[in-house]
Amino acid sequence: MRRQHTMTGAAAGTSAGASAGTWWATEAAHRIAADALAAAEAAADAAGCLVRPISALPELEATCRLFHGIWQPGAENGLATTELLRAMDKAGSYVAAAFDREAATGARGGGGALAGQAALVGEGALAGEGVLAEGGARGAGGARGTGGALADGSGELVGACIGFFGPPPDGSLHSHIAGVSARMRGRSVGFALKTHQRAWALERGATQVSWTFDPLVRRNAYFNIGKLAARPAQYLPNFYGRMDDGINGADDTDRLLVEWPLAAPEVAAACHGRPRPADATGERARGTAIALGTTPGGRPHAHPVTGSGSRCLVAVPDDIEQLRRTDPPSAADWRAAVRETLGGLLADGWQVAGFDRAGWYLLARPSVTVAAPAAPAVAAAPAADPLSQPTTAPHNPVDTDEERP
Repeated sequence: MRRQHTMTGAAAGTSAGASAGTWWATEAAHRIAADALAAAEAAADAAGCLVRPISALPELEATCRLFHGIWQPGAENGLATTELLRAMDKAGSYVAAAFDREAATGARGGGGALAGQAALVGEGALAGEGVLAEGGARGAGGARGTGGALADGSGELVGACIGFFGPPPDGSLHSHIAGVSARMRGRSVGFALKTHQRAWALERGATQVSWTFDPLVRRNAYFNIGKLAARPAQYLPNFYGRMDDGINGADDTDRLLVEWPLAAPEVAAACHGRPRPADATGERARGTAIALGTTPGGRPHAHPVTGSGSRCLVAVPDDIEQLRRTDPPSAADWRAAVRETLGGLLADGWQVAGFDRAGWYLLARPSVTVAAPAAPAVAAAPAADPLSQPTTAPHNPVDTDEERP
């Protein structure tokens, strides 16, 4: 079945600014947007899901249930309400969801009914942060952690993402929350959500998406930096304050702000399933310095970076969420060590050049040419709200996008 999709651009009512609108008018921009749409459709097919904007109240209510089931927020720390999502949709912000078509049809891809339907559909009203946060072992992936089947035949709502536009001149979308039901783990639904978000934003004239993620969560770091080719721009200490939810516990909410230049060649390649690799083992064999390593007991151990070395490695723990539950002092040590080391290196002008899913950030000095894709210049965190400031940068379990701590 041939998919039909209307290219609306900034004229759809959601303007990303005059400069972005000028860019959108070029023939190259249309080619990039069409390619982004093809990548998003392929990702949805591969995940066996339908990804589309949502606006109906039952869908918005199901999204709120999904988010609540994943993060299990405290009574004073709500994530999102149906009323807020309704307003965001009406204002032209990004509110989208993924539906499990495999469960609804009993088939998956391969040119059948699913392959014809698992496309971006409709116009309308989906790091949040890092990788999509998934419901975990604490019961978030059960009945309460899923959105539930909807009466329109779309299938069960199993993932969702929301975002809002920044200042008009920036031409940027900030992705605030994204999450995927635990039972969909391994299906790459988070990847399908993010590729949809990219295509949606490009159609509306946006040139960049930003989000934040917890730099200690290695699956999110790999998803965002390796699988999506997003570029870390700023380290934000305790960005949200104490949250006391099922994922963050009482830990400080440090975040990496990443930027996703939607038209960049490495981003296009990543969205077509060609991730940006990093090889920590190879780097260590070549003598790359370890700025932060791990002791035999699993604690962080810092090594000052000295001399003229051009690259260094920063470790993160195997499973920080488990560590928060079983060894809070060790989790706190890791938070402090990564803040001081990774945050300090970024503040000194180093750039994140990649992430090895074995748990290593690879950083390079700004004067060094990094193997494709090149890393951006990193801006120091401004005193004002970092999410409303342009930077000098040129921009989840495995496939999640934690667009909310």
